[in-house]
Amino acid sequence: MARVIFHIDLNSFYVSAAVLKDPSLKDKAVVVGGNTRRSVVSTASYKAREYGIHSAMPLSEAKRLCPSLIIINSDFSWYHECSQKFINCIRNYTDLIEQASIDECYADMSEAIKKEEHPLDLAWKLQREILEYCGLQCSIGVAPNKFLAKMASDMKKPMGITVLRIQEVSTKLWPLKISDMYGIGKKSSAQCIQLGIKTIGDLANIKNPEMIQSIFGKNTTNVIQRANGIDDEPIITQWQVKSISSSTTMNDDLSDYDEIKQIFLSLCKDVSDRAKKDQLVGNSISITIKYFDFETSVRSHRIEKYIDKADLIMEEVMILYDEAEILKPIRLLGVGLSNLKKKKEIVEQMDLFTFNQINENPTDLFLSNFNKKIKKGKLIKASNLLK
Repeated sequence: MARVIFHIDLNSFYVSAAVLKDPSLKDKAVVVGGNTRRSVVSTASYKAREYGIHSAMPLSEAKRLCPSLIIINSDFSWYHECSQKFINCIRNYTDLIEQASIDECYADMSEAIKKEEHPLDLAWKLQREILEYCGLQCSIGVAPNKFLAKMASDMKKPMGITVLRIQEVSTKLWPLKISDMYGIGKKSSAQCIQLGIKTIGDLANIKNPEMIQSIFGKNTTNVIQRANGIDDEPIITQWQVKSISSSTTMNDDLSDYDEIKQIFLSLCKDVSDRAKKDQLVGNSISITIKYFDFETSVRSHRIEKYIDKADLIMEEVMILYDEAEILKPIRLLGVGLSNLKKKKEIVEQMDLFTFNQINENPTDLFLSNFNKKIKKGKLIKASNLLK
């Protein structure tokens, strides 16, 4: 039997989460974003979109289009809580879940769907339960693989359910613009158009694959296969991987230290929750920083103790971030925990020497640890705090 993969995508997630906290915002023109001159729209409600407002639009332009526009700040702790409820709802049907981001996931429903008299009933039931239990609208794509499921979920929003079968690829997928194909960015799609590849169908039926080799490199064959509806990529569940990571992309490029810190905290909570669920601990922490110009920086270090708690992960993440040279606005942030082991495999013993050190001279130990975490030019040295 062919796989049945769902891609579940929460609609206008950040705004929807805000409405859950403040129901008075329902059906109003609302955007999430900063309220400064340089801010852009992160997410727009569907009412705001009626005015032509969209993600990445300068906030000044959005307010010109809709003078009564309501602007709210990000609340990443609340987003994390809503996201966890969303994933828990899907776990009622399957444990084969790959969380792609805070507001979307893939789920293998091949077994769960057998229990339904009509296969599509499961999609309707799940969509209704996410709305009732989480208070969030979602679109669901149903397909035999991850790529087609992702493409299907984008075809009907909000609250859409779209089935995309292999035999429907030529009629439903191929007419779409090449820029609409998941996995192809603005730069790549522009290069394809210059070569006369304007639709997904043009890519699927390309006669000379070598002409796009310079665009996609070693992924050329895979990209063409996906355009033909072929994708064998498995669902990657947390217990199958050697690391646990979480990332989020901001449409509003960030440079504010406190806001960046809040995002990292949300990501650390997500990583911690996943680790605890699968009884895993790790001692290698990494951060990923992607800038507005798509330059990416990855920093990591290994610690002596295996951890899974969000506050401990956050402590190491901020050490890594504070050591980085941040010179440009940030588009994406990610946190990773790796070198994983099962909790039961780790036997922790008290280091009496360290314990005695702490009790003999706690001030010296505080100064030693705190000074390591100082972000140059932003914090007062710990020794000065005690004067």
